[in-house]
Amino acid sequence: MQSQVIRVEDYYDVEVFDKIKAFSEDKETPFVVIDSGVIDQHYSALIENFPYAKIYYAIKANPALEILTLLRDRGAHFDVASVYELDKILSLGVSADRCSFGNTIKKRKDIRYFYEKGVRLFVSDAEADLRNIAQEAPGAKVYIRLLTEGSHTADWPLSRKFGCQTDMAVDLLVLAKSLGLEPYGISFHVGSQQRDIGAWDAAIDKVKAIFDWLKNECDIQLKMINLGGGFPANYLTRTNDLATYAKEITHYLQDDFGDDMPEIILEPGRSLCSNAGILVSEVVLISRKTSTSLHRWVYADVGKFSGLIETLDESIKYPIYTERSGEREECVIAGPTCDSADIMYEDHKYGLPLSLEIGDRLYWFSTGAYTTSYSAIEFNGFPPLKQYVIK
Repeated sequence: MQSQVIRVEDYYDVEVFDKIKAFSEDKETPFVVIDSGVIDQHYSALIENFPYAKIYYAIKANPALEILTLLRDRGAHFDVASVYELDKILSLGVSADRCSFGNTIKKRKDIRYFYEKGVRLFVSDAEADLRNIAQEAPGAKVYIRLLTEGSHTADWPLSRKFGCQTDMAVDLLVLAKSLGLEPYGISFHVGSQQRDIGAWDAAIDKVKAIFDWLKNECDIQLKMINLGGGFPANYLTRTNDLATYAKEITHYLQDDFGDDMPEIILEPGRSLCSNAGILVSEVVLISRKTSTSLHRWVYADVGKFSGLIETLDESIKYPIYTERSGEREECVIAGPTCDSADIMYEDHKYGLPLSLEIGDRLYWFSTGAYTTSYSAIEFNGFPPLKQYVIK
């Protein structure tokens, strides 16, 4: 069966690929190579397309020191989810006023720790958490996270676990003021790798209604909107480019707020790092389950537990490149561990060349985000996924 051929030039800069491939030749798989120059370019593109916004890098996407240092030097702010991330970013000389505690789920002692370190911007979506902030971070700025729709068009949905409904957001912001906190703004996240730009429109409309209600009915003037992330990387399912996202989102903001634009925050992670990385793996085994099977099983030395957890439910479909050519056949692609869940793609079968052999390398494009940070420590004894950052 013939299947689509993954060509480097369709998904990746050929020059960058050649540089990464040359760097990789003497390295033992599996590992990820990050070209920091690509991250630098993507950061410049965000600044160019959203000149009015502050960029808070989502550290969880890839916490490599080289990446954090690069973004520190570019003047980025940082979305921090734990005391461990906070310690790491502060150790690089980033001041606490460039950080927000962006996790709605946090211990009281961690709130206190952030506050003592100088962080003054906190997210919340629940009354109990808000009261903890009031006690452990008195006078801090708080923004409330909304539940948003859009999960059906996001490759990696983020709804349900985080955020609250509009009426509760209003109540929490009123409560924040009564507790001595500064009700500062609203945040939302329309889902990671969000392909429907209109999802931002619906969310911004909700935010505008909250701004107006609080101003007119409660004498509370909010000052900030956190638009979250969700901007695209180059996976198999194509998206619009960043400039198109920016043009439409800016239009939505201007429609609702006109000249009275509040402070705007973006929290990119995937869109900054994914395209900068290539995961290099090796074929461990090729087999068929029956002598008449029409597809092969291809087992790689990397899997769900070593960085590819976003293949869960086949949500993220990475372009997979091999230097082999010729007739292609549909394959199930699985990882190396003794766990039956360690199958990356079974329903969506990739077409790989019949000439593919054990020992060949597979190059997984756009794996610079949410791979090393998701990698298990020692499942089946396999070490965490290695990462190299080059310039």
